[in-house]
Amino acid sequence: MVIVLGEPTGPPATDAEVIERSWAEPELFEAIFRRYFGRIHHYLAARVGGKIADDLAAEVFTTAFAQRQRYDLARDCARPWLYGIATNLAGTYRRQEQRRYRALARAHAQGVAPSDEDLVAERVAAAAVGPALAVALARLNSGDRDVLLLVAVAGLDNQEVAQSLGIPYGTVCSRLSRARTRLRDSLGGTNPADSYGPSDIVTPAGGRKEQPHG
Repeated sequence: MVIVLGEPTGPPATDAEVIERSWAEPELFEAIFRRYFGRIHHYLAARVGGKIADDLAAEVFTTAFAQRQRYDLARDCARPWLYGIATNLAGTYRRQEQRRYRALARAHAQGVAPSDEDLVAERVAAAAVGPALAVALARLNSGDRDVLLLVAVAGLDNQEVAQSLGIPYGTVCSRLSRARTRLRDSLGGTNPADSYGPSDIVTPAGGRKEQPHG
């Protein structure tokens, strides 16, 4: 048996440990990229489409790398931090996000297949819920939609959403409650989970919650 000296043993380093070590050894930050790029891209594709998500997801990690020395090392898991950066970057494309939801709804109503430019990525929760919910999401104000999609698409819990957006926990709860109420009102009082699939749109992330590192 060949023993390679210097190999790491024990559990994987937490995100905070990796980030702290990357202050002196920048190449180690690649581990954060490997852990979270797919999830961040998935979330951004729900909001702005796959093509723009390719560039924005890369920008998330470029920004995170530049800001890594300001990371709060008391937080072992970097997931809320990264989703917060992603949400801020997606804010530039809020109008496009609304247009995409509305285009999806129109395409369903007309019985035609939307083009790639008009379709929310099929692997994202928002694309699977149907035209009525797409319109309802487009009608939410930006703050409520940010909270809702961080729960429904990213799988964050309320505390993680608060960390991501830098807002109080109570504000997250009120925005999430308001978003769910408005969705139900837009859908004629029905629960979207009964008709469209992704129950996280109207209920807590629960079983769909991603497993954080560290």
